Amino acid sequence: MIAAGATLVGGFAATLPGRLSHRRLSHIIAFGAGYILAAALVSLLPESLKLVATAPLWVLAGYAIAHLCEHTFTSHFHFGEETNTEHVVAPSVSMTALVGLSLHAFFDGVAISSGFLVTPTLGVLIALAVVLHKVPEGVTISSLMLAAGRTRRNARQAAMLLAAATLAGAGFMSILGGELKGIGLALSCGIALYVAATDLMPEINQHPEGRYSLSALTGVLLYFGVHAVMRRLGLQ
Repeated sequence: MIAAGATLVGGFAATLPGRLSHRRLSHIIAFGAGYILAAALVSLLPESLKLVATAPLWVLAGYAIAHLCEHTFTSHFHFGEETNTEHVVAPSVSMTALVGLSLHAFFDGVAISSGFLVTPTLGVLIALAVVLHKVPEGVTISSLMLAAGRTRRNARQAAMLLAAATLAGAGFMSILGGELKGIGLALSCGIALYVAATDLMPEINQHPEGRYSLSALTGVLLYFGVHAVMRRLGLQ
């Protein structure tokens, strides 16, 4: 519940009153792209390879599913309300990102529950590690919703969905066990790669200014900074 609450804190913080400019949203999108890309390549991919030998196939499947969803389903789907006329990224991008981050959040819950199934102490340590990246995760999904022209209410709903996915993952693990964890992580990796590399990075490349690339690099550095703190605290 604390991990889910951290997602809400980040998500609601990104929707505080005050209009976000096109330039500021572009910086946030670049930052989110860097963070998601680092999470996919440094955490999700290696962990899935440890858990299941067919992980590369599931990563490819996740990428293909994200592509199918964006170009087949989400183009006809409205998340709560109609989108605004002005947006930084395509509205379908926000839905693809929501699917990928929801899977990621789901397996955050699976990881926390797995720890508690071993010992309560291990469960608490894993939960604390997850909380460290939940706030930027909430900021990322809410900012993507706003950048896609959706309302602040939509952005808050997206953050709430990620929080619920974390709780659902914990419940799922406690009931069914962890046999499917490796496959789920690999699928989540493929979806995250699609969102970061195929949808968001091209948006950054449209801006010739180097400051947007620096924002993406900042997202990557934050990811490694979080992991450095986790190692320092003995949480990895």
